Amino acid sequence: MPGKFVKALKTIGRKWFIFLIVVIIIIFFFEQIVAIIITIITIILFGISYVPTLMFSKKLNKFLSNINVIEDKSVARSLKRPLSQIQEKMYKLSKDQNKKDSLITFYNGHYTFYNEKVIKKFKIFYNKGLGEKEILEQLKNFEIKTRAEIKAIEDTLINNDRLEGRKVSVKEYRDKKRYS
Repeated sequence: MPGKFVKALKTIGRKWFIFLIVVIIIIFFFEQIVAIIITIITIILFGISYVPTLMFSKKLNKFLSNINVIEDKSVARSLKRPLSQIQEKMYKLSKDQNKKDSLITFYNGHYTFYNEKVIKKFKIFYNKGLGEKEILEQLKNFEIKTRAEIKAIEDTLINNDRLEGRKVSVKEYRDKKRYS
């Protein structure tokens, strides 16, 4: 019995907007002024419901701007928010990052944020001709731990058209290093 009740509440919760419109239309036939007042109150409440979301977005952006590298789990712990909410927000941020200096990657089932300083260093090392292993060694002080992270950064930058072709290939760099 309780399961059916909860299911009914969820169904009503999903269709509340349609239910509200039907109620307002019915009231409009009998009392136009009351229907207009209910509509205005609904619009105001609907607008107010977006305020916490906007405040959270600003708080998240400010938090991320002060950090070089951070994973979604650490962000969730620091901001005391559910991981699913952080992942959803980072997903939305990762979809529109063609013109941003920072980068959000997705690999191994989690999102990772990289500051603009890390991305600039990565691009410098990439254009010098360093391979994944050498780039990883150079970026160890930025808390990048695996070659998979380097590959994810490279793939994400390429997918967003933010990484030009290498000036020196990896083979040329290694040959130059070996013979000098």
